[in-house]
Amino acid sequence: MDKVTDNMIKDNSGKMPGRDRNSVEDKRQREKETVSQMIALYCRKKHGTKKQLCPDCLALEVYARNRSDRCPFMETKTFCSNCKVHCYKPEMREKIREVMRFSGPRMLFVHPVMAIRHVIESKREKRRMEKKS
Repeated sequence: MDKVTDNMIKDNSGKMPGRDRNSVEDKRQREKETVSQMIALYCRKKHGTKKQLCPDCLALEVYARNRSDRCPFMETKTFCSNCKVHCYKPEMREKIREVMRFSGPRMLFVHPVMAIRHVIESKREKRRMEKKS
């Protein structure tokens, strides 16, 4: 975009509408997308599914997205693993851990930008938490 067009579509705050990467809703959406991609990868590789998730993985995805939608700490945290309050039921928490352990390293090959962003945001959050302590 050129500067004229850019200035025409900026809102009163001087920011481009929908481009605030740190808004709570953007963070929530990125977290849900990352979790969904990790569950899909896990399901494809472990359960041999192609286009749809198996019933167990679908239930886990719905549960994880639901937890993210209801998270009151989204403004102050990046990912569930960095949260002090764990709202997952123990059995679902164990399932999501298994998915993360399996899919995390493989995401670099399947969704490299998403994986690198996740690592950067996690490191940034850990540093921020250490400074608070």
